[in-house]
Amino acid sequence: MATEAGESAAAAAAAAAGESAAAAAATTPAVMVVGIDESEHSFYALEWTLSHFFSGAGAVYPYRLVVVHAKPTATSVVGLAGPAEVLPFVESDLKRSAVRVIEKAQELCKSVSDVVYEVVEGDARNVLCEAVEKHHADVLAVGSHGYGAIKRAVLGSVSDYCAHHAHCTVMIVKKPKHKAKTKH
Repeated sequence: MATEAGESAAAAAAAAAGESAAAAAATTPAVMVVGIDESEHSFYALEWTLSHFFSGAGAVYPYRLVVVHAKPTATSVVGLAGPAEVLPFVESDLKRSAVRVIEKAQELCKSVSDVVYEVVEGDARNVLCEAVEKHHADVLAVGSHGYGAIKRAVLGSVSDYCAHHAHCTVMIVKKPKHKAKTKH
């Protein structure tokens, strides 16, 4: 009988813990990470994401927004064979660029009350996948530069890498190409 009581108490505690975890999950919003750089394609992706998931004043948004900018290292920009004396100047320029990127993102996101902004040094592919893990993101949104196959093979595609390696849904937002208007 003591065993039955112990098992019942354990079952009740497990059920209560499960309910507590479910209640906590219900009150914790899902997380969406948006990767940005200085390109118009990434800011288009941020604007698109804001208009589709974070619109409406005073609305309850379906996601908590985390905006991440990957700042390249000075050595990755100059190259290992580059002159070491230019590295401090390149680093300073990269920091100023990162500030401008985040300031522009803050301006775009001003209507969203709770946004996390991060600048992380490193390769954008790794930085974004690590941000997904760190924030337990449900969605990663990135822009597409629209490179062709050759350029993508040479430069590498951040969106393609993330689509294959991020442990969440990856939304690749392409900026539409505007067709020239023709007169009839």
